[in-house]
Amino acid sequence: MPRLLVFQHVAHEILGTLDPVLRNSGFRIKYVNFERHPDITPDLDGYDGLVVLGGPMNADEVDSFPNLAWEVHSIRSAVKSGMPVLGICLGSQLIARALGARVYKNDEKEIGWYDLSPTEAGRGDPLMSHFKGTEKIFQWHGDTFDVPEGAVLLASSPLCRNQAFRYGENVYGLQFHLEVDEPMVERWLRIPGNKKEIEELNGKIDPERIRKETPEYAPRLKELSDRAFAEFIGFFGFNKKRKTLPSR
Repeated sequence: MPRLLVFQHVAHEILGTLDPVLRNSGFRIKYVNFERHPDITPDLDGYDGLVVLGGPMNADEVDSFPNLAWEVHSIRSAVKSGMPVLGICLGSQLIARALGARVYKNDEKEIGWYDLSPTEAGRGDPLMSHFKGTEKIFQWHGDTFDVPEGAVLLASSPLCRNQAFRYGENVYGLQFHLEVDEPMVERWLRIPGNKKEIEELNGKIDPERIRKETPEYAPRLKELSDRAFAEFIGFFGFNKKRKTLPSR
């Protein structure tokens, strides 16, 4: 039975639609909740893969969140060991940092549903090949990352060029949120800190528009997430077939 370690930063950012895909494939999942236990230093021994979830903090806030430095160290060790690693939003930024890339503020915040398009490399990638041209994908971020040296850019949006990358065969950073469903989006919109973040943008982001668009776009997002996450699980050995990955 494969064991998966999950780095969690806040209670409301969870595996979402990835959770049932993993459990139906027989995974045992261990959450490390840094919000509750900021001083914990989890050991990767005994685990077959790592997922790093999102959070409202910036990747460089190590003085306020010292666990971020430990996470970067752990991610670097996981990558070197060859285990599958998936980072979502903040998680993708921490993977980028672990691989030596820069993380910094994006020109604009993306909060809500945005167009996202795979690159040529993305169209041939196992996780991204199910995207049919431009898709509406859920976002909630203000930072971005440089694509690490040796990694492949997989997707872009008009407001944020670097949206996804693959390093090697089985390390992925996704700036966007494939894992959300309608209840998660509504929950996020009600979180006091999230509401304050939107209010501070002085009307640039309309939460009611997000609520209106979510029932329209969430079903397609679920299709994409189920297929992408199933491909990710294939890296653990359930699916021995491998697609030829495009070079950079």
